[in-house]
Amino acid sequence: MPMPKSKVELYAAIRRDHRLGGISMRALEHKYGVTWRTVRRALDAQWPEPRKKHRPRTTRLDPYKRIIDGFLQADLDAPPKQKHTAKRIFDRLVDEHGAYEISYQMVRSYAAGRRKQIQLLAGRGPEVAFIPQSHIPGAEAEVDFGDVHIMLAGVPTRCYLFSFRLSYSGKAVHRPVDRTIGVSYVSAW
Repeated sequence: MPMPKSKVELYAAIRRDHRLGGISMRALEHKYGVTWRTVRRALDAQWPEPRKKHRPRTTRLDPYKRIIDGFLQADLDAPPKQKHTAKRIFDRLVDEHGAYEISYQMVRSYAAGRRKQIQLLAGRGPEVAFIPQSHIPGAEAEVDFGDVHIMLAGVPTRCYLFSFRLSYSGKAVHRPVDRTIGVSYVSAW
């Protein structure tokens, strides 16, 4: 039997083996590679306890985060060429605020993540969007025309290429047609 992947699955497996299989607590410890406390918690509670929230660590960048956020807020309405790059933010922090104890990498990683958050908070569109498409069989198709160069009887020839693709099945048809005489060279689905 494969090892459980999540804590919920682990707790369920321990309870199942203990109740149905009659396996002792010590045998359960060895079977699942956990401590007696984990086995005891699994037998006493139906759900594992929630993960503890750790306090965020303080960094040398913390005193400057509000300033960086101000730069990024101002960039929301700025023209694209005038927006702050990570390098420009770092240079301004060093020049205007004497932030000699921080590094460019610290500023770059903070600004990259924070820029997206500020844009989302300002309602500037989703970061990633996925819209599933559904097509009715035979109802929609995509058609395109283009030029293609082929070798016809050893002579380079420029032809039209007709491309047709059904949206539901993805089945496609491509037909090259001679520009001068209008003859199709391929007639296969």
